[in-house]
Amino acid sequence: MKVVFHEDFYDVYTTDPAAEAGRMEAVIEVIQPHVEIVKAEPASEQDLLAVHPKAHVEHVKAMGLYPIAALAAGGAIQAATLV
Repeated sequence: MKVVFHEDFYDVYTTDPAAEAGRMEAVIEVIQPHVEIVKAEPASEQDLLAVHPKAHVEHVKAMGLYPIAALAAGGAIQAATLV
């Protein structure tokens, strides 16, 4: 099985308890011996604009979350492509 992941997913970028420090490390530690880790690549702005209004993309940029959001979206696209 392949798992799309990037080390930037370790970063805590919100105060949401679901994004608590150490959460991703714990998951990766458990699954890494059993899966192939595929490095996530960011989605292009064109990909993001195919499913989100430009105003939303600009809002995410203004919040300083664009790099991690693009990386998460790109990882989702890669995962979908792999299956």
